Amino acid sequence: MKDRLFLDTNVMLDLLGERAPFFATAARIATLADKGKIELVVSAVSYATVYYLLSKYENTEAVMGKLRKFRSISSVSDLSETVIDKGLSSNFSDFEDALQYHCALHTNCNIIITRNGKDFRFSELPVLTGEEYLKNHEP
Repeated sequence: MKDRLFLDTNVMLDLLGERAPFFATAARIATLADKGKIELVVSAVSYATVYYLLSKYENTEAVMGKLRKFRSISSVSDLSETVIDKGLSSNFSDFEDALQYHCALHTNCNIIITRNGKDFRFSELPVLTGEEYLKNHEP
């Protein structure tokens, strides 16, 4: 069975913003998804956040192109009423992290990839950095 990775917004931003030194790892994960070796899932809120942040530094056409390309290798977890309600009643200190976590659960992901593992200390899913994932799970 393929790993189904939930990418936190920071990892999506590392990839699409080509942020050093994190881009190379994010690109390796994206390549695995492009080759069909893993599945990637991101929350709908990540698209809005990444668009907002990247469009401050790049023209909107370029940002939209990056988002479209990324969409071709990933699935999107909706922000349903259930996810929002669970986020609101969770013990996460950051609401956005709670939404990300419950999106991961809702879409049956088996690993969360983030650079901010401490933000997911209540996670029942394994939480890894991209480097940790590639070191221990790369197909």
